[in-house]
Amino acid sequence: AEGKIVFGSTVTLEDMETEEQVTYQIVGEDEADIKERKIYVGSPIARALIGKEEGDVAEVQAPSGVREYDIISVEYI
Repeated sequence: AEGKIVFGSTVTLEDMETEEQVTYQIVGEDEADIKERKIYVGSPIARALIGKEEGDVAEVQAPSGVREYDIISVEYI
């Protein structure tokens, strides 16, 4: 994957508005569980992250409008 976010990646993000950090793993539909910080690869946030790298900014269309996340780290656990 060479540092790019792909299916199975664990990604730490920082919300550029609130500066809150959150870590998600990108998984299949059957494994997805937001309480366990596992998000479905087809979800809006995962789709915005796929192909990006550490240091990039991802724009996610949320119900409240566009949210921007700074990609802090990408791991393959």
